[in-house]
This record gives sequence, C-alpha cells and structure tokens, in this order.
Amino acid sequence: MPDFSGIGRVLLVIGLVIAGIGLVLIFAGKIPWFGRLPGDFFWRGKNVSFYFPLATSILISVVLTLILWFIHRR
Repeated sequence: MPDFSGIGRVLLVIGLVIAGIGLVLIFAGKIPWFGRLPGDFFWRGKNVSFYFPLATSILISVVLTLILWFIHRR
C-alpha cells in the first residue's frame, strides 16, 4: 500500500495558503492605503482606465519573501 502522507501534507499546506489569501482579501478593504501607495500607477483616458499597483506588488513581494525566509531558517 502506497504512503500518502506526503500528498496529505502538500494538500494541507495548499489549503492553508488558500485560506491565508482569503483572509488577506477579506481584510484588504479595511486597510485604507492598501492599493493606493505612491508608486501605484493609475491612468484614466476618455474611454479606458488603467491601474497597475507596482508599489503594492513590491511591498507584498518583500513581506512574503521575509516570511518565507524566516520559515526556511527554522
């Protein structure tokens, strides 16, 4: 009989990551500056608008990098 403990751990981690993303999406609207940082680009034309959250993406990347680095160090 094959050992499914490795697959179970992977599924558990994936579930926790999805739950964490869900919590971030729920509470992201309550942070007034989230998505409106000085480096986020917004352009509105006559018939089209374009939004690119560059500074917010960099901030999220740095925070996730630090979290994953800390977890990997342990």
